[in-house]
Amino acid sequence: MSDYQLTAIGHIHSPYKQKFAIPRQPRLVPQAKAKLVFTADFNREEFVRGLDEFSHIWLLFRFHETADKGYSAMVRPPRLGGNERKGVFATRATFRPNAIGMSAVKLEGIEYKNGQLSLLLAGIDLLDGTPILDIKPYLPYSDAMIEATAGFADTRPETDMTVEFSQASLDFIAKQHSYPELQDFISNVLKQDPRPAYKKQYDGEQSYGMTLYDFNIRWQVNDSHNYVSSIEKN
Repeated sequence: MSDYQLTAIGHIHSPYKQKFAIPRQPRLVPQAKAKLVFTADFNREEFVRGLDEFSHIWLLFRFHETADKGYSAMVRPPRLGGNERKGVFATRATFRPNAIGMSAVKLEGIEYKNGQLSLLLAGIDLLDGTPILDIKPYLPYSDAMIEATAGFADTRPETDMTVEFSQASLDFIAKQHSYPELQDFISNVLKQDPRPAYKKQYDGEQSYGMTLYDFNIRWQVNDSHNYVSSIEKN
């Protein structure tokens, strides 16, 4: 088996600071904004000339936080409740032989500021710091195959989760001005039900926490209802 050396062309600055609560596919949470910051070798506008003509792009990236854990031939997709095993190549699981992933995301702009080239992205599903290996424009006539089938993941994941915010959480959101879509962002993340599959089988109230941007968010889940009890700045 041949060995290949890959070089990151940039890194993602993402609101997701931990793997927990990241949507399992891109564009499920459109308010998830991120920035791709190019490394020194690729920090030139020539590399992205013409890219602004495309609304969406493919990102090829490395699962950097799980790459050193190796790979598995069989995995348990969360979409199947974690109860059924599938071959890793029949899933988008992170534990892959080369730890390479791909995401089709919205390109909202190209920024060249203070000598730094960046891409402004939306609908991201990547962990903060994710190394990007390549970028390709999304081509609707070729990439969108409406006749395609997708086995056990043939439909968009939907839940019946509802979200309620405490008054203290709403007051905090109203006082911050850096993220105008913060409430919708948190709501859509929670509506994806980020809990581990085995936790969804338990009755009664469960408490969780996550970090989005630089905020610590605490919430409770009771059946299909999420109650955001507190939001605090790190």
